Amino acid sequence: MAKFQLDTEFVRQLAQILQESNLGEIELADGDKHIRVARQSVTVAAAPLAAAPAAAPAAAPAAAPAAAPAGDPGKHPGAVTSPMVGTAYLAPEPGKPNFVTVGDKVSAGQTLLIIEAMKTFNPIKAPKAGTVTQILVANAHPVEFGEPLMIVE
Repeated sequence: MAKFQLDTEFVRQLAQILQESNLGEIELADGDKHIRVARQSVTVAAAPLAAAPAAAPAAAPAAAPAAAPAGDPGKHPGAVTSPMVGTAYLAPEPGKPNFVTVGDKVSAGQTLLIIEAMKTFNPIKAPKAGTVTQILVANAHPVEFGEPLMIVE
């Protein structure tokens, strides 16, 4: 297998195209070579960019996930699942209270938590009004696409 040679000038040109065209990312593939250049988004809804502790496991006091039910929580009709791969944060920033806790009543569209993916903080909103009965993820832990995050009944 040949060693991949990175053309830094080409990467700079792609980054310049991103800047000039206001695109979020460019992805190219040529055979088995693949390159993706993305720029950081500054659009943040309900979460300042400072909410990304790189390696700080300093979770808020109530950040421990609730025990999962005996069945598959992903099949629960009130399951809120992750729409992406990323890191889940239960609070808007370190040291602040969680968006919601078990027992909280939420309204449809209310932010439940945020998921950081590629340096962008994405609010995960309640799909319906109800009560948070379980929080299935811990603060600052990775989540996978389709993973159940919370139960709202």
